[in-house]
Amino acid sequence: MLRDITLGQYYRTESVIHELDPRVKLVATLMFIISLFVSNNFIGYVIAGLFLALSIYLSKVPPKFIFRGMKTIFFLLMLTMVFNLFLTPGTALVSFWKFNITVEGLKMAAMMAVRLIFLITGSSLMTLTTTPNNLTDGLERLLRPLKVFRVPVHEISMMMSIALRFIPILMEETDKIMKAQMARGADFESGSLINRAKSLVPLLVPLFISAFRRANDLAMAMEARCYKGGDGRTKMKPLIYQNRDRLAYLIIFAYLALVIVFGRILF
Repeated sequence: MLRDITLGQYYRTESVIHELDPRVKLVATLMFIISLFVSNNFIGYVIAGLFLALSIYLSKVPPKFIFRGMKTIFFLLMLTMVFNLFLTPGTALVSFWKFNITVEGLKMAAMMAVRLIFLITGSSLMTLTTTPNNLTDGLERLLRPLKVFRVPVHEISMMMSIALRFIPILMEETDKIMKAQMARGADFESGSLINRAKSLVPLLVPLFISAFRRANDLAMAMEARCYKGGDGRTKMKPLIYQNRDRLAYLIIFAYLALVIVFGRILF
């Protein structure tokens, strides 16, 4: 289960999406998320689904590798659907005891499920096609105007990049600790909910210790290399927009306009 988390991992291959400027992919992900919340009908989600499917096809990342991350949010997905299904007022479709399943609730539950799946998939696609270093550089360049307000742009970008890079490392560490505890007789799957929560204590304690140790080692390594932030630093590979990046921007904003028109205004 832990190995199914795709967020923060990088899939190495050659594709049009991989070659795009990281700033383009960051803006595209933001526009895609905005489009999901702007749309209020299924036509908008069909357009979003086609756009996402085309992006996955062009990225050459196996769909199985992308969608296996859905296993980790299955509980959250079901919880969201249940709340929207039973707590949305409207025309009753099915009634039992004190609960009503309404037509509006059924529509809202389906839309929220599709929205959550698309959001996780689109975000995962960005990290799968962008290296942490490029992601840091792209985020720093996009946030550069905030330096006028004394916002530590470089530090924020570096922090987010390190956090993304640590996700698969911590998942692998968790998997190792779980296997070691299970070899010693620990049971993480049976028993009541309270017993399951108690059984996680032997897992969380060494995991936190390992995380803090890794963070301390990283801080010492950065200090040993005289790391002082982004002031005065140059880039080995500076980000320069190519024609394909400009074309990608046009496609992204055309997609957003299409979703706004067909997903909110006309229908």
